[in-house]
Amino acid sequence: MTMRMRRERERVERKRMIVTAARKVAEAEGWNAVTTRRLSSEVACSQPALYSHFKGKDAITAAVAVQGFAELATALRAARMGADGERDALVAVRGAYTRFARRRPALYDAMFTLTVDLPFATAEAPAELQAAFGELRQAVAPMAADGDDIGLLAETYWAGLHGLASLARSGRLLEEAHHRRLSLLESHFAA
Repeated sequence: MTMRMRRERERVERKRMIVTAARKVAEAEGWNAVTTRRLSSEVACSQPALYSHFKGKDAITAAVAVQGFAELATALRAARMGADGERDALVAVRGAYTRFARRRPALYDAMFTLTVDLPFATAEAPAELQAAFGELRQAVAPMAADGDDIGLLAETYWAGLHGLASLARSGRLLEEAHHRRLSLLESHFAA
């Protein structure tokens, strides 16, 4: 292995370590605890070295978000593929989505709440974002009526899921009605 290859491998590994440390700190203490100073301490590198990998905290948060979209796509795909029929696939996808939001709050915040410099809803969006949205789109497509724009339909379903998940996570909706709300969204969506 050449010196250049070894340095590149070390660079990739350090970048991975920074993202992993950011997730760990955010999950344990919240995103306010994630600072470049803290992360450089966590991964035993100087702040200038950290900045050689990322422009700042927002760029680190964006890298975490991209990982989250990859994980969400995997969860949605497994749910959709494991379902019996189109209607069950929609139910399974909504369950996987809302479980993801509840079980990984810091990751979900990086993906959907915090400011990140990622191009959403464009061809330039990272493959991980496109894959997660593609899973929602595939679950929703069979519910479309003739002439429906499948992309807009998927965005609308996603917005409903996101709104309900976010309001439930923040305690702004009564917990005991959460599943009834999701069922209501689904029944009207797939009527």
